[in-house]
Amino acid sequence: MPLRVPADSTILFQGDSITDTSRRTQPGDGLGNGYVRMAADLMRERPQPCELTFLNRGVSGNRVADLVARWDEDTIALKPALVSVLIGVNDTWRRYDSGEVTTTADYERDYRGLLSRVRDELGARILLVEPFLVPVEEEQWDWREDLDPRIQVVRRLAEEFDAALLPADGLLNQAAREHGGAPAVAGDGVHPTPLGHAVLARAWAGLVETA
Repeated sequence: MPLRVPADSTILFQGDSITDTSRRTQPGDGLGNGYVRMAADLMRERPQPCELTFLNRGVSGNRVADLVARWDEDTIALKPALVSVLIGVNDTWRRYDSGEVTTTADYERDYRGLLSRVRDELGARILLVEPFLVPVEEEQWDWREDLDPRIQVVRRLAEEFDAALLPADGLLNQAAREHGGAPAVAGDGVHPTPLGHAVLARAWAGLVETA
């Protein structure tokens, strides 16, 4: 069942570069040029009146611990009615390119702490986007050993916090099969192409209704 939010709500997107999409360097409204903007446009195109405010606070390179460090300023202080979170692939990526390990237990602890604050301090609705990987290099298949448990954490947290769940990993890998391979959806396996962002945006908008 879709999440229902008042038509004059503030909706906040949190995450890493997949959410950021140059929102801090481009002129304009700060939504970036990826799935956040596309999802906002889809919501605004609906026939029912919509006075939603969309905020993007994704920061390129962030891991879950980075969200913890800026959660007061970039989430709690903004008082959104809906918080959408996509975080986790950098927690995996840094293990393989830098040897910096975020254990699954630490990831789950920090993620649960973020969501607990949203529930307890804001009473906001929550939408969780699975971290995902669409391997384009053979060695990226090895990353799944680290990423797949994080995806399971997000699914458990969605159940625990009665959050909407966007199953991005399966959706994007299926889109890759339908459109000629992984580079069509995520050129480096992590960052979506315009097609990949569109897949995410359509799925995101399908999970949210205004009341």
